[in-house]
Amino acid sequence: MTDAPIRYRPDVEEVKPDEAETIAGLNQTFDVILERTAEDYGHAVRSVHAKAHALLEGEMTIDADLPPEVAQGLFATPGRHKLLMRISTNAGDILPDAISLPRGLAIKVFDVAGERLPGAEGETQDFVLNNGKVFQAKDAAAFLSNLKLLAKTTDRLEGTKTVLSTVLRGVHNALDAVGAQIPAVDTLGGAPNVDPLGETYFSVTPYRWGDYIAKFRIVPVAPALTALTGRIIDANGREDAIRSEVREEMARIDGEWEFQVQLCRDLDRQPVEDPTVEWQEEEAPFQRVATIRAAAQDSYSDAHVQQINEQSRFSIWTGLAAHQPLGNVNRARNATYRHSADFRARVNGCPYHEAMRAAE
Repeated sequence: MTDAPIRYRPDVEEVKPDEAETIAGLNQTFDVILERTAEDYGHAVRSVHAKAHALLEGEMTIDADLPPEVAQGLFATPGRHKLLMRISTNAGDILPDAISLPRGLAIKVFDVAGERLPGAEGETQDFVLNNGKVFQAKDAAAFLSNLKLLAKTTDRLEGTKTVLSTVLRGVHNALDAVGAQIPAVDTLGGAPNVDPLGETYFSVTPYRWGDYIAKFRIVPVAPALTALTGRIIDANGREDAIRSEVREEMARIDGEWEFQVQLCRDLDRQPVEDPTVEWQEEEAPFQRVATIRAAAQDSYSDAHVQQINEQSRFSIWTGLAAHQPLGNVNRARNATYRHSADFRARVNGCPYHEAMRAAE
C-alpha cells in the first residue's frame, strides 16, 4: 500500500540565494546560441528544441469520476479540449538527424479556465516533456554548465558532431548493457535515434497538482504507436529523416496517448528540488487522468509550421496556478525561456502570441 499523497505547501521549495545570478548566466548563454544560429539561418530559432519533427492538432479528453487527489486544476472537470503538439529534438541549432539527441514533446491545451500563473496570458495550458525519465542537471547551476557545453558546439563542424554522435551512441549502448545511464551522454548526442511517435514522454521536473505535488508522463497506447516503440530510424545521408518518416506514419496513424500523473508521497524519496532523482513507480504509481488523440494528418503542413513552429511559444509557466512548476530548475526556466522567445520574436519581426484556438 502506498503512502497518502503529500499536500502542496510553499515551503516544499527551497530558493537558492544565487538564483538571480544563475538566471543571468543562462540568459547570456542562450544569447550565444540564439545569435549564432540566427546569423547562420537568417532567421531566429528556439535556443533549445530548435528542430521540429512533427506538428500536430489533436484533442484531450479528461476522464470522468477521477479520484479527488488527481481531479485537480485542468483535470478537475471532465470534458474535451483542443490541443497542439510539437515533437522536436533538444539542440539549439537545426542539425542533421544523424546527430541523434533526446526527443521533446510540447503540448498546448485550449480553453482552460481558472486562476493563471503570473504573466501567463490567454486561456491555454502548456506541458513540456521529453523522453528521459529525469532531468540531466541537479539544479540550475548544473544546467548552466551543461548549456555552456551545448553553446560551445552550436554552429561548429556538423560533420564532427555526426562522428561524435555515433561514438556517444556506442557509449550509450555499452552503458545500457551494464544497466547504467548517464543523461549527459544522451544530451550531447548519444541518444538512440528512435522514432519519436513510439516514445513515452516525461515531465522530469515536479509541478503543483492543485492541492498536491506531481510529475506526469504521456504514454502511447494506440497499437500503431506502440509498434514504433524503440524503432531506430536510419538517418545516414538523410538530413530530415525523422520528419520525413513521421510525416509518412502520421498520414495513416490515428494516434492515441494516455496522460498519466504521479503524485509525490514522500518528499525524501520523491524530492522537489532534485530532478535527477527518478520517482519510482512502485512507491509513487502513475494514474491515468486523460486521453490525447490526434487523427491521421499531415504532420508538417505549411499551416502548422506557421502557427505552431513560428508563432507559438511553449512554456511550462504558461497555464494555471494549480499547475505551478516547482523547484530550482523550473524557476530558472521561467525567465530564461521567455528571454529566448522574446529574442526570436524580435529578430523575426513576428511576435508570438497565445493562440485562442487550434487551427480551424
